Amino acid sequence: MALLSEFIHLFVPGSDEAPPLLVLHGTGGDEKDLLPLARMISADSAMLSPRGRVLEQGMPRYFRRLAEGVFDLEDLALRTTELADFVVEAAAEYGFDAGRLIAVGYSNGANIAASLLLSRPEVLAGGILLRPMLPFEPQAVPAVSGKRVLLSAGRSDPMIPQHLTERLAQVLREGGADVTLDWYPTGHGLTASEVKRATDWLHRRAA
Repeated sequence: MALLSEFIHLFVPGSDEAPPLLVLHGTGGDEKDLLPLARMISADSAMLSPRGRVLEQGMPRYFRRLAEGVFDLEDLALRTTELADFVVEAAAEYGFDAGRLIAVGYSNGANIAASLLLSRPEVLAGGILLRPMLPFEPQAVPAVSGKRVLLSAGRSDPMIPQHLTERLAQVLREGGADVTLDWYPTGHGLTASEVKRATDWLHRRAA
């Protein structure tokens, strides 16, 4: 259980009726940051919320970047593998159904969730990715058939290029995922309407 002890994290037990959530914060957040949002989306879900292990000017992240929107791809690959292995260990330790695990990630958290789907798809059943972009261009079509993914993006987001969000949706669809891409007339911040949309989407998926 080496990685389980290395990741600062919280686990919140939940009902077996609701899918468990992997809660992934944005830059500067921590393991507590998105729990209220995740609770709004699915109040009965078990929640696994790890803190990113990379620091950028003292702010936690899940992987390094070289500049705004320019990712350190070697570090991204390493951190994705670490996070995937942590999830496997956590499922064994806490006893949640890893086969139903849904990522709920915002910004940097959405991008590491996308990386998990592209390179370690076996650890997720799907995801709610808020302000995501394609983190890297995969060399092969990802094996994501049957996975369901909601992408939530802002039309005036200054941090996320629209074409990279659209490319992420395209790549996941090419791999067989059921992808919903919603655009909102907003920037990088979240709106109440898209949180409600995420709630409705997850409830329909669980049903």
